[in-house]
Amino acid sequence: MIDILICDAHLYLDQDWEIPGGWIAIEKNRIHSVGGPQQSPPQAARVINAGGRLVTPGLVNAHHHMYQNLTRSYAPATRLRLFAWLQALYPLWAGLDADSVYVSTYIAMIELLLGGCTTSMDHMYIHPRPRLIDEQFRAARDIGMRFYATRGSMTRAQADGGLPPSDLVQDEDTILSDCERLVSAFHDPAPGAMGRVALGPVSMFSASERIMRESLTMAERLDLRLHTHLGEDMEEDDFCLSMYNCTPTEQFERMEWASPRTWVAHYIYPSPSEVTRMAKAGISVVQCPSSNMMIGGGSADALDMRERGIKVGLGCNGSATTDHASMWMETRNAMLLGRVSHGPAAMGAREALDMATRGGAACLGWDDEIGHLRPGACADLVIWHANEVALAGAITDPVEAWLRCGPAVAGTSIVNGRVLVENCQPTMTALKDMLREHAQQARRIQKIA
Repeated sequence: MIDILICDAHLYLDQDWEIPGGWIAIEKNRIHSVGGPQQSPPQAARVINAGGRLVTPGLVNAHHHMYQNLTRSYAPATRLRLFAWLQALYPLWAGLDADSVYVSTYIAMIELLLGGCTTSMDHMYIHPRPRLIDEQFRAARDIGMRFYATRGSMTRAQADGGLPPSDLVQDEDTILSDCERLVSAFHDPAPGAMGRVALGPVSMFSASERIMRESLTMAERLDLRLHTHLGEDMEEDDFCLSMYNCTPTEQFERMEWASPRTWVAHYIYPSPSEVTRMAKAGISVVQCPSSNMMIGGGSADALDMRERGIKVGLGCNGSATTDHASMWMETRNAMLLGRVSHGPAAMGAREALDMATRGGAACLGWDDEIGHLRPGACADLVIWHANEVALAGAITDPVEAWLRCGPAVAGTSIVNGRVLVENCQPTMTALKDMLREHAQQARRIQKIA
């Protein structure tokens, strides 16, 4: 017997495959079958009537910094550009420890689930104490989130021309040893994995050439993915010109990171010829719409990149400048940015949804199993909910209505065949305790008595 049957839904299963009034069956942790209103569904242990609502694959968050929700909307930094913003917050983040990383990851994952995300990466590049990513995996297990940790690293302190203080950087040998340990302990390359690990020197301006090259060598040896920030701010261009006498993209290429193994975050300021080269190299790009608008730094031209053959996903960037973790909001803002830049005919809800699902999965090298709901895919999906008043009059196109109206939230979120959000509420009983602990940790990190 099927475990869960969702019926009476508008199914968005994949790009170019939708079934109005359809049903979808889950067996264990996989999509078993789908069908339309004229096809009889299988018997199931549990039946969820979607009431005509939209069902999509779970959204895939391809760039995040979860620990930063401990310093949301930190008043002294809300009007700063990127480099100054980082320098204002680095001293606070030096207070991270196992407890604060666990609770910030826990809260971030709950927030992501409520915004329709079922798989998230996290780029953890602050390591003032050892084994902090272990705490992230513990939170992911406790919640049931599909998690892709990226072991970030910084080696260049202020004294060496970088941005972070010396107590937040690590030497290359320490970084590489911990990367090996994390991969051995947590990386699961098997189908349907709930946890994987990528390597992620934070940026051209905060990571040494050695750590970039050695991370690449390790990734090739262990078949891992690579991630970094690239082309995020004009100040990055100035830094690379002074340090390397080239642009960030050119330095990226010199490090031999331009390959299908790599996905980069932001990529706002490449030249047209650099975008063309990156497309030929096979990299993927994460657009972070809200974050880049919030900090006033522009945004990647996702439509142009897609037209050139680059796979583009979406990322919340967490509390890195934008202070929320709603993938629905990121998807909507991606659609709006595309229309502002290229006109209303250039982008609709389906193109944005494709970036939030297939695109994000491609960034993680996982689009064989997540980002779509074809039979055999991982059972990660969302039944969307929006207030009846917000949807009043939206009759002709439920996918467009989902993103144009709203706001929408996850009414039901299923990850790996388990219901983690029901009736718009997370199913975790520990949430109230976690919120109290998060408040205490946030006050400690922000040095508020």
